[in-house]
Amino acid sequence: MTEEDIEKENAAITKAYKELLKVSYTTLSDDDKKLIRKAFDVAIDGHKDQRRKSGEAYIFHPLAVAKIVAQEIGLDATSIAAALLHDVVEDSPDYTVKDIEKLFGKTIATIVDGLTKISSLSKEKDMNVSLQAENFRKMLLTLNDDVRVIIIKIADRLHNMQTMESMRPDKQEKIASETLYIYAPLAHRIGLYNIKTELEDLGLKYTEPDVYNDLFDKIKESKEEQDTYIEEFSEVIKTSLNKENFEYTIKGRPKSIFSIRKKMLKQGVSFDEVYDKFAIRIIYKSDEVNEKFFAWKIYSVVTDHFRPNPIRLRDWISSPKSTGYEALHITVMGPKGRWVEVQIRSERMNEIAEKGYAAHYKYKQGSEKEDNLESWINKLQEALENPDINAVDFVEQFKLNLYSQEIFVFTPTGELKSLPKGATSLDFAFNIHTEVGMRTRGAKVNGKLVPLSHELQSGDQVDILTSESAKPNANWLDYATTARARSKIKSALREDKKRIGEDGKEILRRKLKQLKITLNEASTNELVNYFKLRTSLDLFYRVGIGTIDNTMLKNYATSRSNVLMSFIKNKISRKTVINKEELEKEEVTAKYDSLVFGKEEEKLDYKISNCCNPIPGDDVFGFLTVNEGIKVHKKNCPNALSLQSNYAYRIMLAKWVDSSQQEFLAQIRITGIDHIGLVSDITSIVSDNMHVNMKSLSFESEDGLFSGKISVIVKNNTIIKKLLEKLKKINGIDKVTRV
Repeated sequence: MTEEDIEKENAAITKAYKELLKVSYTTLSDDDKKLIRKAFDVAIDGHKDQRRKSGEAYIFHPLAVAKIVAQEIGLDATSIAAALLHDVVEDSPDYTVKDIEKLFGKTIATIVDGLTKISSLSKEKDMNVSLQAENFRKMLLTLNDDVRVIIIKIADRLHNMQTMESMRPDKQEKIASETLYIYAPLAHRIGLYNIKTELEDLGLKYTEPDVYNDLFDKIKESKEEQDTYIEEFSEVIKTSLNKENFEYTIKGRPKSIFSIRKKMLKQGVSFDEVYDKFAIRIIYKSDEVNEKFFAWKIYSVVTDHFRPNPIRLRDWISSPKSTGYEALHITVMGPKGRWVEVQIRSERMNEIAEKGYAAHYKYKQGSEKEDNLESWINKLQEALENPDINAVDFVEQFKLNLYSQEIFVFTPTGELKSLPKGATSLDFAFNIHTEVGMRTRGAKVNGKLVPLSHELQSGDQVDILTSESAKPNANWLDYATTARARSKIKSALREDKKRIGEDGKEILRRKLKQLKITLNEASTNELVNYFKLRTSLDLFYRVGIGTIDNTMLKNYATSRSNVLMSFIKNKISRKTVINKEELEKEEVTAKYDSLVFGKEEEKLDYKISNCCNPIPGDDVFGFLTVNEGIKVHKKNCPNALSLQSNYAYRIMLAKWVDSSQQEFLAQIRITGIDHIGLVSDITSIVSDNMHVNMKSLSFESEDGLFSGKISVIVKNNTIIKKLLEKLKKINGIDKVTRV
């Protein structure tokens, strides 16, 4: 670099530092500014010889992370200083956590230590357990030290996502998948909605770039028309709001690209058919006493002018979300017959929605309210402390509870409890206390006796009936949906099985002794194979509960002399089966030979995965399974994020190279209004398309509506897309989707 370049870079660094002080959400005292300056100086020194992949000085990264922490998340000077220092210990040999503690005190040192631990987690790979999932569990353990560790880590991830252009595509896809799988749900749960939205959009940008760019362009094209519509809507209600002397602002907010894409997939519609692509937000001034009254008054004004959809009313003011989010959401029929979502929030509610954790504490007077974040962290700790749960299972369960909608139910004494939507009476029992869950024998909902599998609804009053003799059984796993309940039940069942297994082992030892057989490792393995079991514990458990009895053990003893012969026969027969499987695999491979894998574009054996059934032209990747070789998935497969995030080292690049001679099965679902000649219209369009063969079709009609499924043989993705477009144009057709 020339001296002029160095001078320019130093000026840019100084400018970024000054900007950081200017944009802080909290008011910085002189002591705060001194602390931040000191952290900035140490960060400059710690990263002096480092550059990012893009070529810029590394110090721009901690400065950007600190700015997100200060401005978007709104944390204090301690957090801003910790954000500036977050990579210093990991990247610089000149600084240790002890040095940070001497320079900045225990709190900042603890946060920096937590962030360093996350970055330098063990790199040893157990091929059966996801390294990333294990790292995520360890990352959450740092919540014990200070929740700000996780919040700064989310800011760090956001900046990394914003600056990924110079990375290799496979690295971009891995980081983006991990972000969608873990960091966006986590940001949502902590109440950082703006960051969650940006992480989701950026995640889509790198996992499905074509989809992202297409939607980005369409939203841009419709912006002018959308702004006019928002203005038209706002004008109608402004007069009434002014009459009531409200101080307010009305903002139009486009829905995120990610959420529009999610709606398109969920509802099986095109971009043009997504009706609520934006929301209108009314933010009003109010003291805390009148907040609720004003919100409903504004609701009344809006619904005086526009007809509300009664099933789309969400009252998160009376019962805030467990993230602390409060607002009134209504969907109304706006001008030109379009549904519009209207969000009604006070300025305080709006700040909490945008800043989450920081604003929650700013507005918390004393500590009379239950701190939702703290109670969530306490619940999370219980799950983290369970050493038996597999890391990937843990992440999956954790995610289920992160994103699920909530219901609110009451205890017999009228205490309000929040649970994920779909929770059962058994989940409620474990939510009250583990011991209550373990001793549950029944439940009453609104005074009526219900089964343990009964799904609860908001407003239910639930009374759990317990008994000292009650204990979990395997069926309980079918009744429980929450991670907490399932993990406690699994734990109890394992303990029970172990205890019975220990008794069973002694019973087996005595019974074998009578048959002149010693119980040792070799005889245990023989018995496991003989009874076609998986583990020695399965064997001892079955003896313990009596499903393996004396007669069965005598039969084993009789056949023992022939075990070797049986074993050899078994090997031969297994080989025959394997050869048969290989022949089937060859047939599959011969049929689908237009895929190549890796940078070298090798032709390898593979299977098409049943969960998404890719066909030529679909964007795909290969996944190296433990038992079934390579399985090919679509990039937008429901399981793609989980696989790419948890098992990145098993993902293989895959692409279609020549599909001209191959044919593939695709299924189309059609719904619409029934009329005479409809089936004829559909079949003639399918028949008239030269490169499509119809394999089967079925239609059902009820009360004037019909639904149908057509299986067709096609050569590639382009042909199926054209066919879908033609079918959509038939009079009476409502939706046409590829299954």
